[in-house]
Amino acid sequence: MAFVSPSKGFKNQINVTPLVDVVLVLLIIFMVVTPLLHRGKDVTLPSAKTNDATKAPDAIVISLPADHSIWLDATRVGKDELGSRLSAALQHGPASKILLKGDETLSVREVREVLAAAKASGARSVSLGVAEVKR
Repeated sequence: MAFVSPSKGFKNQINVTPLVDVVLVLLIIFMVVTPLLHRGKDVTLPSAKTNDATKAPDAIVISLPADHSIWLDATRVGKDELGSRLSAALQHGPASKILLKGDETLSVREVREVLAAAKASGARSVSLGVAEVKR
């Protein structure tokens, strides 16, 4: 882009400073937001053709990996302390949604025990995490 200056003539340089500023701001935003997108422990979810249309980002995530451990968000908890930790988390927001992410290799008995502990702690609803089948 050429600009005409009355005293010096044409200026044939592009000012890249605003472009660099915008790119750096976008980079910082993506660096901050990316770790927040994935919550809970990594598990291989079972597949389903439909999923829950209401996705609450502030849900309490309970993860059950293949090694049969229990994770409440990013903290490993035992079966005996899951109810007390969950009820403490629900006191801050009693209408909070609970997302249960269970590995596809687990049996129904293991998932049902965690569902029973969530119900005993006062949870109103528990959503099961699934991987959506792409058609």
